[in-house]
Amino acid sequence: MLKNFIKIGWRNLLKNKGFSALNISGLAIGMASAIIILLWVQSELRYDNFYPKQDRLMAAWNRDKWDNEIKCWLSTPKVLGPNIKKDYPEIEKETRVNWGDNLLFSIGEKRLTIHGTCVDPDFLTMFDFPFINGNPNTALNDPSSIVLTDKLAIKLFGNTNAVGRVIKIDNKDNYTVSAVIKEFPKNSRFDGYEFVLPWAYMHKTNNDDSSWGNNSTINYILLKQNVDVASFNKKIDNYTIKHEQNGTTHVFLYPLGKMHLYGEFKNGVEAGGRITTVRVFTIIALLILVIACINFMNLSTARSEKRAKEVGIRKVAGALKQSLIGQFLAESIMISLIAGILAIGIVETSLPAFNTLTQKQLAIEYGNVFSWLFFVAFIVGTGILAGSYPAFFLSSFKPVAVLKGAFKKSHALVTPRKILVVGQFWVAIILVICTVIIEQQIKYAQDRENGYNRNNLVYVFLQGDIEKNYAPITNDLLGQGIATSISKTSSPITQSWSNTWGYQWKGKPVNDKTIINDFTSDGNLVKTAGMTVVQGRDIDLKKYPGDSTSAVLNEACVKAMGFKNPVGQVIKNGYDFTVVGVVKDFIIESPYDPIRPIVIRGPKGWFNVIHIKLNGNNSTTQNIAAMEKVFKHYNPEYPFEYHFTDLEYAQKFDDEKLTGTLAALFGGLTILIACLGLFGLATYMAENRVKEIGVRKVLGASIGNITGLLSKEFLILVIIAIIAASPVAWYAMHVWLKDYEYHTPVYWWVFALAGVTAIAIALLTVSYQAIKAAVANPVKSLRSE
Repeated sequence: MLKNFIKIGWRNLLKNKGFSALNISGLAIGMASAIIILLWVQSELRYDNFYPKQDRLMAAWNRDKWDNEIKCWLSTPKVLGPNIKKDYPEIEKETRVNWGDNLLFSIGEKRLTIHGTCVDPDFLTMFDFPFINGNPNTALNDPSSIVLTDKLAIKLFGNTNAVGRVIKIDNKDNYTVSAVIKEFPKNSRFDGYEFVLPWAYMHKTNNDDSSWGNNSTINYILLKQNVDVASFNKKIDNYTIKHEQNGTTHVFLYPLGKMHLYGEFKNGVEAGGRITTVRVFTIIALLILVIACINFMNLSTARSEKRAKEVGIRKVAGALKQSLIGQFLAESIMISLIAGILAIGIVETSLPAFNTLTQKQLAIEYGNVFSWLFFVAFIVGTGILAGSYPAFFLSSFKPVAVLKGAFKKSHALVTPRKILVVGQFWVAIILVICTVIIEQQIKYAQDRENGYNRNNLVYVFLQGDIEKNYAPITNDLLGQGIATSISKTSSPITQSWSNTWGYQWKGKPVNDKTIINDFTSDGNLVKTAGMTVVQGRDIDLKKYPGDSTSAVLNEACVKAMGFKNPVGQVIKNGYDFTVVGVVKDFIIESPYDPIRPIVIRGPKGWFNVIHIKLNGNNSTTQNIAAMEKVFKHYNPEYPFEYHFTDLEYAQKFDDEKLTGTLAALFGGLTILIACLGLFGLATYMAENRVKEIGVRKVLGASIGNITGLLSKEFLILVIIAIIAASPVAWYAMHVWLKDYEYHTPVYWWVFALAGVTAIAIALLTVSYQAIKAAVANPVKSLRSE
């Protein structure tokens, strides 16, 4: 029987090539879209969720109260890990992981700047990274050892065994390769690190400290078997407070596998996070697949008249309803199989571009048996879902009515097909509205005044001999007309590397824990960055030699400190700093958040970066080429690397741009599939009303009258979808925008635009069938009357 089903189904496909192509292409697009989204969802769900000791791997978090709210954050003191392991037997292993460094690797004449991190020896055995060469238990025991990824090992030494080879780091010390591990996975928080150094390197470079108030690294903990996390968190809650004088910061462990998806806290309580986006796109994947199936249903039922007599004859010949249902389901599964194979081709063709867009390495795992089981279930499930309604609809025809030609039902106000089309456009309109509002939010933040001039502003990290030769480098850049202003700072102006609530000032309340961003400048930052001075002046060591302990505040800081006349005020943080100026607020963190208080203090601090304002009279290419010669002259061992501030600032919008792009992409596919479904319903209605149209034409109806008559019904369906979709889209965007303190209002015209667009697309889609039916010769349709 199954063989017979397949044979008949195949004949039907070949007999109706146009219908089959439309049906298969709609299903294939929907299935391919769903597969791509589900691959992305799978990658997100697997993020940091594949380690063998997953259930026992934790990260240490801090919790404290300021601004009348309980805040939680990941960075903790460097001394926390080693001490807490020593004091609590429940901990099996611990490792610190610093935020990462770019170091110069020298091997013979080869010079490369490589990004890596420093860790404690237990790092390799806690996470069980796959080893190619070396012993994970001893690889980091020697302070002069280094572990490379296989990708870096090949880059440095070719295909030869790298273990035992020597690398000079930052032209100072030699390190011996003790092991080679596989490249860190893309869906791991360690992605991007190409080497691992022992924590001893931090101590050697004076980046280690024993302060319990310096939250500057990440501590990972491996608990012993059967340790209850909730109970253990109660034991360590006051651990930092016991060690820090006047400390108020609490400690807790949070599962590593949950951090990527759930690691957002509001008022000290877990409040979701990226899991919301994952759930939204999972729903979108299912909706796109359902819409593709709806399209199949509409196209199948549109051909009901052509299949009706076949059903009638089969029933007269003795076919049971169950047999007919099986026949139609077999046909739909066959179409689903062909569409599935085509969908795999679409996925493989589209994945490289999608991976570039999402910065992932998604791929179908053909060697995994579960992938094949999923694919079979996906094909069969889609076929049954798509074919269920047509199967029951077509098999329910009564043979007597069918063979008399009177099987068709009256034109009901509400039919399943109309509901399905409304559902298709409901989803499409929601996605269109959401896409527009996401784009508005991005533009709203981009248009926000950022407080400085990003144009022609670049920065260079202080590496090698740059700091030693800072004065001649500055003189050459200014003297040769390459730059108009230069300032040395503690961090790039687009990033916050240090903040504290430790500043003291006159009148500060005892329990005040206002977080203040700490920034250091050697002067000329206002001119270099194009800031606006509101009161006083900038730090200027040439005119005012005492400015090494001067400070400039932003307007938010003046407000937080309650100063009416800030110039001349003294603030304290290790040293006494005298306020010499106030600048207009500028954005160094998220453009969607309120601007935090910022203290720009004088050279009595630390430096990591040089900001350079390039001469606008020269081309960017000329400036960069000339600047490279200067830096290569004074820092010949290091590759010349620079960063444009405007490009770095633009990266602050990447997450929202990705969300908007994906919503637009899948919204467009939803509209495409919905239009195929609408085309199917137009075909169905035109077939069912062919004699009515013939009668109207004989009685004098024009082509315009008939086209309007047929189009009006579709217009009503789309308007219903618009009315139903608008409140849902408004609520979804209202919830999404609440996560941004600086966000766009939701304008009424967005919903009007989405509605007009949907109506225009719908009318264009049905116009072909409407006009075709209107111009048909009424003689042919009325011949049998």
